[in-house]
Order: sequence, then C-alpha cells, then structure tokens
Amino acid sequence: MTTFQSSRVIPASPEQVFAAISDPQRLARWWGPAGFTNTFQVCEFKVGGRWSLVMHGPDGTNYPNENIFAEIEPFKKVVVHHPSQPEYRLVITLTPSASATTVSWSQTFASEEIASRIKHIVVPANEQNLDRLLSDVLSHVND
Repeated sequence: MTTFQSSRVIPASPEQVFAAISDPQRLARWWGPAGFTNTFQVCEFKVGGRWSLVMHGPDGTNYPNENIFAEIEPFKKVVVHHPSQPEYRLVITLTPSASATTVSWSQTFASEEIASRIKHIVVPANEQNLDRLLSDVLSHVND
C-alpha cells in the first residue's frame, strides 16, 4: 500500500475551504500535524509554483520541505508534489454538498517500502492536518 486517504466534512463552502489552502498566511498557520509551526520561504500558489518551507516540530526539530503545486482547480482540487524524500503526491479534492464541503486527502508515496515504514506517522499526521484545516476554516466562516 502506497496511498493513505482521509477525509473531513467541513461546514463551509468550497470557496471558503479553498481560501484556507490558497492563502499562504493561512496555509502556514494550519499546515502540518498538531504542535507544528511553519516558516515559508516561497509559496507560489500557481500551477508549477514552488512551495519551500520549514516545518518546526514541537520538540524543536526542523523539517525542510520542497514542494511543487502540480495542479490547481479553484474550489475543486489541489495537487502537491513533494519531490524530496520521502517523495509523495498529495491530492486534495473539495466536494460540495448542500451545507458543507467534503475534503478528501489522498497521499501517495513513490515507494511501498517507505510508505509502510512511515505509516505510523503519516496516518495520524494527516488526520491532525485536517483537524487544523477545519479549525482554520471555521474561524473564518463569517469573513
């Protein structure tokens, strides 16, 4: 298994959820597992744009990350390619309903061996990431 999937129903429109993903200042606040903070060097939110950041763990460890925004469909989908190790592709899709948006998070690693080795970190981290996205969106729903 190389793909990990999660989803969250957020009581907001796709436009409101997309705003939390596409605004670098908001993205920096919610991106990553619980307890992490971020410093963005570059966040070019456009197809082919670079996204270079350092994730700061709660224990003070720094995790440099290099990403590329591979696809962007406003209010529908964002695909992030993480070419450095561990290499993965993250597909975030936004599916509207009458009163909410389902955010689907599909993270596919380049290697089954790497995926199985880090599954114990990735699965809870993805859930925490979606929790943080939900919190950010709810804090801006009336903006």
